[in-house]
Amino acid sequence: MAFKRYLFKNLWLQVVISLMAGLGVGLLLGDEVGLGLDGDALDAMSSYLKIPANIFLSVILMIIVPLIFASIVVAITNLGAKEKLKTLGLGIGVYFVITTTIAILIAITLASIIAPGNILDLTALQETHDLSEDDLRVTEGFSLEDIPETVSSIIPRNPIVSYLEGQMFSILIMAVIVGLSMATLPKDSIKPLLDLLESIQRITLHILLMAMKIVPFAVFGLIVSLVAKVGAETMAGLGVYMVTVILGLGAMLLVYATIIRLVAKRPVSFTFSRFRNPQTLAFSTASSMATMPMTLKTAEEDLKLDTRVSKFVIPLGTTVNMDGTALYQVIAVFFLAQLFAIELSLLSVLVIIVTSLLASIGTPAVPGAGTVVLSTILITVGIPPVGILLLLSVDRILDMIRTMVNVTGDLTASCAFDRITRSKN
Repeated sequence: MAFKRYLFKNLWLQVVISLMAGLGVGLLLGDEVGLGLDGDALDAMSSYLKIPANIFLSVILMIIVPLIFASIVVAITNLGAKEKLKTLGLGIGVYFVITTTIAILIAITLASIIAPGNILDLTALQETHDLSEDDLRVTEGFSLEDIPETVSSIIPRNPIVSYLEGQMFSILIMAVIVGLSMATLPKDSIKPLLDLLESIQRITLHILLMAMKIVPFAVFGLIVSLVAKVGAETMAGLGVYMVTVILGLGAMLLVYATIIRLVAKRPVSFTFSRFRNPQTLAFSTASSMATMPMTLKTAEEDLKLDTRVSKFVIPLGTTVNMDGTALYQVIAVFFLAQLFAIELSLLSVLVIIVTSLLASIGTPAVPGAGTVVLSTILITVGIPPVGILLLLSVDRILDMIRTMVNVTGDLTASCAFDRITRSKN
């Protein structure tokens, strides 16, 4: 009975059990160990097993836009003093840029030293996916003429279109503008809108918390489908690339541990132990958005952070603070450049750094979004985006790990700025 109560109380344990069960069932259904179901049978089975995951993702997509908008506006408005708003708003922006830049530099260093793309044979990719020479052609990359259009599109011209299409970065910019405006107006004039947004925030968070009850079932279905279709041997074939990414993500965790110790002035082991629930949920769902309610709950209840800080930093970080994603994208670019025997110049490396930084800010915090954004970076530096096909077989595993790092980064930033803002009071 005691274990049963502990199991139902801890979502992370339910997810771990689902992961292990999914791995076992996937191996039994796959070619290498078990029944060896044919492709049609696996597709049919997967479509049913993915129902919980599809429902969960649909709930996220249904409410995440109003949740992000309401959370950012309410947080900025409730910060109160302009000095605190300045410290937190400008400070967290600079902080996110610095940590993402560190992640990118770690990625460049590891990818250059290990050179995982030099190990694989390009002909294997061509034969496996039946690719033509046109598919593998290297194209002209970055042009300085693209800068004005990119910069001018940062501000959303039509907020309604941004809302309907789920353009998260545009919605974030709009929320910041609205929040800053409300923070400067008299409290009486903004109270009706503030009350409405706070109600929207509470309702959407409650819906997400209810939806998380089906996460273990969603994880089981996804893992079974992944292992049965891809197989352990195929995933092992990209082992050096995976190890390179995982080493980089591990280095970022060390960076976060340093920040927690030196900036947040917290014990590292105790603080990381409090990160366990959101980390496990992030690992299983591969979605920072899906994990955000648990991240907020952990920040406020387990870490005892100032709610004005956590409710500003975490929704903002969920949208723009993608250290793990940026690191993965850079290693993937270098990996494919090495595979296609493309010599990256200093200008190309600088372009990769800037593009990865901007792309990580605009990456939707949902499963697989990093791979979609990766194609934009590849085109920017002239690498054939068809190379992504080689990465898809192992992307789900890496997506789970880098999402866990992204969520850890958000919690670390919350701890750091909770300390900074308290010291200025």
